[in-house]
Amino acid sequence: MAETSTSTAARPYAKAAFEFARGQQALEAWSGMLSTAANVAVDATVKAVLDNPKLSTEHKVDTFIDVCGDALDDNARNFIRTLGEQDRLAALPSVAELFEAQKAEQEQRVEVTLVSAFALESEQEEKLATALRKRLNRDISITTQVDSTLLGGVIIRAGDTVIDGSVRGKLARLSEALNS
Repeated sequence: MAETSTSTAARPYAKAAFEFARGQQALEAWSGMLSTAANVAVDATVKAVLDNPKLSTEHKVDTFIDVCGDALDDNARNFIRTLGEQDRLAALPSVAELFEAQKAEQEQRVEVTLVSAFALESEQEEKLATALRKRLNRDISITTQVDSTLLGGVIIRAGDTVIDGSVRGKLARLSEALNS
């Protein structure tokens, strides 16, 4: 539940950051700055500062910006100040994630995760990439993972789409069909 509310709170900020960055033709720069800020926001020491009720909002924001250092330009610092004034610095990881999703949509690109029982050979990976490019009508970035519990086959995750071609998944569907 908390994750959903954080995501909901982050959405307008991510959209504003994205629209600003796109208008400035600085999507890559903002991507990097938001990534840095998100990493700072999840740091345990920084979280302790942000959660300290004895500190003023201004002190929290200034500390946060100092920790980010030169990774932020003036516009990103102003964005961080706005988030701080609205007590939304903890939402930065969600803001960064939503920003990246909008950026990928803009670039007609999708992140694809291939989970297989064994390491895929580059030829197999390229064949899957070509088929996915055609099916999704987008450029793709592939990340591979090995999960020996799959027994065989592959699970493909592309955004909200999941294609389970694993032996484990087929056995689970067969068992479900037999039990119903």
